Amino acid sequence: MSVFFQAYPLLRPALFALEPETAHALTLSTLQRMHDMGWTRPARAPDRPVTLMGLTLPNAVGLAAGLDKNGAHIDALGGLGFGFVEIGTVTPRPQPGNPLPRLFRLPRAEALINRMGFNNDGLAVFLANVQRSGYRSRGGILGLNIGKNADTPIDKAADDYLAGLEAVYPHADYVTINISSPNTQNLRSLQGADELSSLLRQLDQARDTLAARHGRRVPLAVKIAPDLDESQIDAIADLLPRHGIDGVIATNTTLSRDAVQGLPHAGEAGGLSGTPVREMSLRVVERLRRQAGDALAIIGVGGILEGRHAAEKLAAGADAVQLYTGLIYRGPALVGDCLAAVSRVRR
Repeated sequence: MSVFFQAYPLLRPALFALEPETAHALTLSTLQRMHDMGWTRPARAPDRPVTLMGLTLPNAVGLAAGLDKNGAHIDALGGLGFGFVEIGTVTPRPQPGNPLPRLFRLPRAEALINRMGFNNDGLAVFLANVQRSGYRSRGGILGLNIGKNADTPIDKAADDYLAGLEAVYPHADYVTINISSPNTQNLRSLQGADELSSLLRQLDQARDTLAARHGRRVPLAVKIAPDLDESQIDAIADLLPRHGIDGVIATNTTLSRDAVQGLPHAGEAGGLSGTPVREMSLRVVERLRRQAGDALAIIGVGGILEGRHAAEKLAAGADAVQLYTGLIYRGPALVGDCLAAVSRVRR
């Protein structure tokens, strides 16, 4: 196991003493340097290939979008043992996101609150980074996550998603449509049945055109919130397959604060992730699988801080899982822990 894997628990107190975004940038730059020197090869369980949205993944443990918004560290992150890596969210035009501070730790709850607001350098920089990476050429599975610019009116949101899809399509193994961030005004309204149906119809039609142009059909996934009620989940389970969508990522962050009441930063605006989302996302995964059957691939996300949490997502009906906040609290050794746990679970 690499020095970075072994050292993370010792380094975490120093990192947590820093402002969260500063610590995040420092961690990624350190990981990149170690990758460049060949120091990040993990000790990992044997790969157990799985099929997801028609793609063959080396294993069922992936990296969630948000950790590498601009795709600047794809190779370094891909070297940690993930079966697939998702980057973004990218918007058509660069945008700074919300004002600082916008990322907060809640260590007692093993949670984060963020209101980043799709901060990114835009499609041109994003695609240059993707093309510079060697991850896909070495067989890595890369998901590209797209969103809308904050100043695009919600009734014009489809224009941004269509522009994003056309730009990223040639460079993606799958594309994720992010309609569930709580940090872009009115974005979650796109999860309503009528709004979602209209957006998905346009995206599926555009995908048909792009598939003919590029000679391959790229799978589409939709990322949804954990705050949906059962009727909303059922509507999504019905709508996505009807419009040719291949998968669903369940879930994004929550607006609920029930699990963190009274903790420092609990009152900050934004999406809550980590342990408090674990049961919420599990509920959505279970309901989706019950309603959609095998018509949708499901990627379970939220509150995975131990291998057994990844295994329970698969047992609930997920085909694969993604990690984010757990990496902040546990470090890269969490990947191997999850690989070992999910290798014992078959849906």
